[in-house]
Amino acid sequence: MLSSPCTPASSRTCSRILGLSLGTAALFAAGANMALLFPNWDVTYLLRGLIGRHAMLGTGLWGGGLMVLTALLSSGLALLGALICFVTSGVALKDGPFCMFDVSSFNQTQAWKYGYPFKDLHSRNYLYDRSLWNSVCLEPSAAVVWHVSLFSALLCISLLQLLLVVVHVINSLLGLFCSLCEK
Repeated sequence: MLSSPCTPASSRTCSRILGLSLGTAALFAAGANMALLFPNWDVTYLLRGLIGRHAMLGTGLWGGGLMVLTALLSSGLALLGALICFVTSGVALKDGPFCMFDVSSFNQTQAWKYGYPFKDLHSRNYLYDRSLWNSVCLEPSAAVVWHVSLFSALLCISLLQLLLVVVHVINSLLGLFCSLCEK
C-alpha cells in the first residue's frame, strides 16, 4: 500500500529540509555578496570605490542573506521582542506614570512639572498605596490607573508570549534534532 505524500511526517520532513536549505542558501548569498566587495580578495578596490553599484547594493547580504535568515530566525526575534516588552513594562510599573505633579513640598508657591513623581519615592510604594494615585498625579486625570492597568496588561501578555515562543522554539529544535536522528 502506498502512503500519501501529504502525511504529517512528510510535511515535517519537508519543512525541515526547506528550512535547512533556506538557511544554507542565505549564508551562501551573503558570502557571495561579501566576496563581490573584495575582488581577488583585495580590499583596496573597496577602499578606492572601485566596486560596481550592483555589488555595492548588497542584495546578497540583506536580500538573499539577512531577510531570509530573519524569516528563519523569526522565533528568536519574537522571543527578543516579548522579552523587551516584558522588561520595559516591569520597569514602567516600578517607575510609575509620567504625569504633572506638584514639586513645591517645602515652599509656599505652587510649582508643577511633568515627570515621574513615584520614581524616587522610596518611603512608599505607589502600587500598594492607592491613596497616592489621585493625590500625586494632577494631570492627566487617572494617570496612575491608566498606567498601571495597561502596563500590567502588557506585562502579562508579554509573559504569555515568552512562554509560547519558548515552547515553539523547543518544539522546532526537537523536530530538527529528531529529524537528524531518523534513519
